[in-house]
Amino acid sequence: MTTVAKKLPKVAYLCMEYALKSHIKTYAGGLGILAGDYLKGAKEQNLPIVGVGIKWKQGYTGQKITGDGRVMDSYQNYPYDGLEDTGKTVKVQVRKRDITCRIWRAVGHGVSELILLDTDHPANGDAWITGQLYGWFGEERVAQEIVLGVGGVRALQALGIEPDVYHFNEGHAVLAALELIRQKREAGMTLAQAKVATRKQVVFTTHTPIKEGNESHPHELLQYMGANLGLSVEEMHEIGSTPFNMTIAALNLSRDANAVAELHGETARKMWEGVDLGPKITAVTNGIHRGTWVDPRMDQVKANPDKLWDLHMELKRDLIQFVHKRTGKKLADDKLLIGFARRAAPYKRSNLIFDCGPEVLKALEKGQFQIVFSGKAHPLDDTGKGIVQQIVKYSREMPENVVFLEDYDMDIGAALTRGSDVWLNNPRRPLEACGTSGMKAAMNGVLNLSILDGWWPEACEHGVNGWAIGDDVVPATVAEQDKRDAEFLASVLLKEVIPTYYNDHKKWVKMMQASIESITTRFSVETMLKDYYEKLYSPAK
Repeated sequence: MTTVAKKLPKVAYLCMEYALKSHIKTYAGGLGILAGDYLKGAKEQNLPIVGVGIKWKQGYTGQKITGDGRVMDSYQNYPYDGLEDTGKTVKVQVRKRDITCRIWRAVGHGVSELILLDTDHPANGDAWITGQLYGWFGEERVAQEIVLGVGGVRALQALGIEPDVYHFNEGHAVLAALELIRQKREAGMTLAQAKVATRKQVVFTTHTPIKEGNESHPHELLQYMGANLGLSVEEMHEIGSTPFNMTIAALNLSRDANAVAELHGETARKMWEGVDLGPKITAVTNGIHRGTWVDPRMDQVKANPDKLWDLHMELKRDLIQFVHKRTGKKLADDKLLIGFARRAAPYKRSNLIFDCGPEVLKALEKGQFQIVFSGKAHPLDDTGKGIVQQIVKYSREMPENVVFLEDYDMDIGAALTRGSDVWLNNPRRPLEACGTSGMKAAMNGVLNLSILDGWWPEACEHGVNGWAIGDDVVPATVAEQDKRDAEFLASVLLKEVIPTYYNDHKKWVKMMQASIESITTRFSVETMLKDYYEKLYSPAK
């Protein structure tokens, strides 16, 4: 792919968050991790891709656990290394006031070109628009999306960058399409002509298939904020319905769209089948950047069972030391260690294992397995915080076998996906869009124990490269689904995972090898980028 990069379309990739390094707090979770891996892959393959995002002054929430077990959010100003002020600015309008946006360029960090916008400028009364990622409420969110979308298009133009394709990674960036339409109308096109021309330039990736993951805003708010860019309520309704749905708008203004796994594609097509103008949603399964997430020695040892196991035990002891340093708890390296690190969203069911019945709890209490959790709840999600608090409670009741690592970040994710024996994932099918953490674990020889959701149905060979929890049946009610999945999890854990770990070492290591072999190339960022160029970025037929 690198040899023909000059012939490929130039892509501008717009995303609200990017995970470059753990200490650079321009990310919240999986969306940012994906975007960071995407740009690292583009850099390594010399692909003509530029990322566009926001330089968040305080990033996403930090979350600590108080002495009485409650979740406490905190924000601080972060100094960022490796960002260069280009000396250029652009202006956007928010509430009829000009907002000056500095343009920064990421230098190093192993990514292809990345420009970040920042409103922390002395000319601005609203300098805090780019203060907190996913913080605050409706007006602030819309203002941030004006900066990302409208400011992003103008920043590219100010830097002399002319994309062939604008790729919106989630609906947050859709105001970029409205800015393209505005410019085309200003140049003499009718609205209908401008929409058709813009649609030829835009592709869109949809993510979480749940209501909360698909943002919408009242038209009155968008008009007040200036996010309509001269369009009437009726014209905005035609693009994004009422209330204005960012995903519907992005679909209506895209030539191509994709979901991030095969099953997610099926779910998304059903979810958005009423969007008349939108393209058929295809699937481009996410991939990961091995250089960030996979131990570099894995390639050298994966073919040798003894060397593979020795490396795994070294990584497991590294994780145990990491946990000890963070929490003071000392886990055992001769006991099965399960890792679980996800956003603390209710559908991800971080606490499901505690509802698997007395036999599982007894096995946990006896130390037949240990489990290390990590995860953050959205600062406005009290239900998610309640889930974290329940896990913390168990960690204090069973301190030798249950651990919660607070303030989930890239460092924690890397330690867990390298050093665990088993990677547990138990969302409510089909609400997991992809779930790339399991890919990271699998490439490190950590065996997946997962619901058949997200990417796992494409990879799972039960008992060969990991285990499935249950089947593809989705009961009529959430209560039935939770009960059924808890029973399946208990069964496979007690009857297959634990016995294999302690009684069939040869099979366990063979499964580790199968995991690495079957998943490494197929779910790499290189494969994902190849699919994007073939399915979405190639010139419209």
